[in-house]
Amino acid sequence: MSESNTDSPFPNRLKEARDLRGLSQVELSGRTGLQPSAVSHFETGGRKPSFDNLMLLAEALQVTTDYLLGRTDVISAPIEKGNPFFADYARLSSANQEVAKNVVKTLIKNQYSDKK
Repeated sequence: MSESNTDSPFPNRLKEARDLRGLSQVELSGRTGLQPSAVSHFETGGRKPSFDNLMLLAEALQVTTDYLLGRTDVISAPIEKGNPFFADYARLSSANQEVAKNVVKTLIKNQYSDKK
């Protein structure tokens, strides 16, 4: 029995992580070496990535493969050891993690719009 692409959280998680990092599909493809059409197919659920491509995507987006696959709601492993932001994030409720993600998205948008 195989899981249909529409049941998988992967397409939404991939797009969410890409948006969070402020990358277009073309920029993500450049970071991974994948074709832009492959990234598009992954996000629409038309195709599932191989294990190697999943690893490339997770590394380029600085998220865990477990997050992309929907096995955890923690978007990334601590990048900097000892950084209280990352340790504290993991202890938040899922509702507060959503608030924190939205705050970070807003900060990123503001940072990039200030540079224009």
